[in-house]
Amino acid sequence: MTEDDNTLSNFGKVISHVRQSDGAIQDNQSHMVGVGERAALFASAFGMGEWGRLMGLLHDKGKERRAFQQHIKKESGLDERAVVEGDYSHAYVGALLAKKLFPKYYQLIDNPLMGHHRGLYDDGDRRKVHEAEIPPEVVDERINVDLALPKIGQIKDVHHLVRMLYSCLVDADYLDTEAFMLPDQSGMRGGCVAAGELEKRMVSFLDRLKADAVDTEVNRIRNEVQGYCRESSSGEPGFYSLTVPTGGGKTLASVLWAVKHLVKNDLKRVIIAIPYTSIITQTAAVLRGVFGDDLVLEHHSNADFSEQNGDIEQVRRRALATENWDYPIVVTTNVQLFESLFSNKPASSRKLHNLAKSVLILDEVQTLPRHFLQPIVDSLDTLVRVFGASVLFTTASQPVLTGRIVGCNRMVSFDGLPKIQEIVPPDARLHDRLRRVELRFDAECSDYDTIATDMAKCPRVLCVVNTRNYAREIYNRLPQEGMVFHLSRMMCPAHIKEVISQVKDTLGRDSTTVVRVVSTQLVEAGVDIDFPVVFRQEAGLDSILQAAGRCNREGKLQKGETRVFRLNKPLPKGSLADANNARLNMVGDYDWFAPEAMEAYFRQLYSRTDSFDKPGIKELLYKQEMQFKSAAEAFRLIDDSTVPVIVNWKNSMDLVDRMRGEGVSYGLMKVLSQFSVGVRRREMDILREAGAIEEVAEGIYCIPDSGFYDLAVGLKVENHWLEESLIV
Repeated sequence: MTEDDNTLSNFGKVISHVRQSDGAIQDNQSHMVGVGERAALFASAFGMGEWGRLMGLLHDKGKERRAFQQHIKKESGLDERAVVEGDYSHAYVGALLAKKLFPKYYQLIDNPLMGHHRGLYDDGDRRKVHEAEIPPEVVDERINVDLALPKIGQIKDVHHLVRMLYSCLVDADYLDTEAFMLPDQSGMRGGCVAAGELEKRMVSFLDRLKADAVDTEVNRIRNEVQGYCRESSSGEPGFYSLTVPTGGGKTLASVLWAVKHLVKNDLKRVIIAIPYTSIITQTAAVLRGVFGDDLVLEHHSNADFSEQNGDIEQVRRRALATENWDYPIVVTTNVQLFESLFSNKPASSRKLHNLAKSVLILDEVQTLPRHFLQPIVDSLDTLVRVFGASVLFTTASQPVLTGRIVGCNRMVSFDGLPKIQEIVPPDARLHDRLRRVELRFDAECSDYDTIATDMAKCPRVLCVVNTRNYAREIYNRLPQEGMVFHLSRMMCPAHIKEVISQVKDTLGRDSTTVVRVVSTQLVEAGVDIDFPVVFRQEAGLDSILQAAGRCNREGKLQKGETRVFRLNKPLPKGSLADANNARLNMVGDYDWFAPEAMEAYFRQLYSRTDSFDKPGIKELLYKQEMQFKSAAEAFRLIDDSTVPVIVNWKNSMDLVDRMRGEGVSYGLMKVLSQFSVGVRRREMDILREAGAIEEVAEGIYCIPDSGFYDLAVGLKVENHWLEESLIV
């Protein structure tokens, strides 16, 4: 019998991997057993350990194919003369074996098996895979595992169950392969500590904080909120909310609740999802001060994992942990969390199994997009009921997420959660006791000049508007005295971060310097700045109260003033106009800061919603013929039609030159993202016509001319050469 007549090579084993550094071989059986052990451990968190083991033992059976063995010997250099005869794909074979060996159970694991490299399939494509035959070289002996069908409560749970099993398999596969191929890198993984250690560090930090704190009403309220959190943390896993006005110490109180809840219920980790990267950076910095750098992971597009940023080993550990969230505390974005929950790709799905038996904190929950509420709420419900997680909603503006919510007609509705337990009792009346701002609503419209003139009467004032154009127009009309700042997404992230830092520094350094800021909504939630006066363009009640949270934030004045003004410009149609109209149509005489006002506002807002499931997730996934690929393509929280363009600010062009020399790399692109601005297609056309755009690599654009980037307002779309010629 020749080598080509059987599955074994002349190396005496079926090859799974060949280590490049020394040519060592990992045999396929060892790899499959190793993956099975890891996947079983992961899946045991939700009672399906044996299912995980089975997937591991089946996933690479296709590597027994003769063509695959020829392929791996040729590609690895073991036998460069090897001839690859035909198709050498292997992932589908495990799915065929699952159907043959486990006909009652295979439909929960066949898609994860066939998609463990390329991604989960739509149902039609999944069925086509089953039209293939098991290759004759593949051994299909019976596998002894003790399977039992899980108790699935609702049809909406099934696709998440498949995803969780998929996550267990792909993460186990990556980790076992890495342990053999890159043992040094593999040794850097693992960041979990006992929940008791998290609790110990949290309590110790709060004790130190209280020892140094001045006895003020605000600090007494913060201690009271922490007391409510301690008491509530002993509850069973489920849904909780922490509704605390700005300044009430919501961040530390929520994490205190989370770590104590971990200990009480033997849960694994804390995952904090936040809508804005500016808040993530701020929150992560606070948590590192509590728990230390070694226990807090930031995962978002602006996270810096360059080896110059701190201890090299710790930075590398954190960078690796972004792949699967194997870390005690993870701070990430709503986009990263929810798009991963609906992704069909292995890289995005690896982290999902680490959501099981974890505490998930959703900060600024009022920002969850209305048109995605049904699949988002359903996914959270499944995480709690099926996978043993707990969810804590935190905000100063709690939306309505329970019961049946009706949209713009009776056919448009969504089913909310059955119950959310509020941690702070209503009789605490925090909105009264933390009231530091008086809201004033203009009856008449104003123009840009009027708002700029009125701002100029205030030595320290923040103005928040709804569009980038409004921000620029008002900023350009302000007198250039003292410190005048502009903030909008026409500025690159590094520039925004620097300006916010300058604003904070100037406000904190002395009380005499004039400080005026005009900004879009990017400062509205979570940015820790404090002005005695805030102007806010008309908007939804949640946005107005968030802006008011930047006014008299520290309670240094008896009352700050937030003025809500109307521009003589129509609000852009869509979400902005809907939110403003919802506020204007609230029936009754409300205390704007009271929870009752917020509930009435959200019910008005929902009544203007034409769909709570814009991507059509129910039609794609809540059925037996699940369309994983189509759902992943449809579920995009940010419908971003902009193109990122690198602008000329500080040393960005040096980095572009470096990319030209070294080529495109992940690390370099992460750094360059801090110097990029999202440009709309129409603006892109204008810049192209002006000759400003240069494509420095495939699909990577920059504007090398510094004249197109204003140091105050950021990217200018206008042709500055044309402007100069007209001036001449």
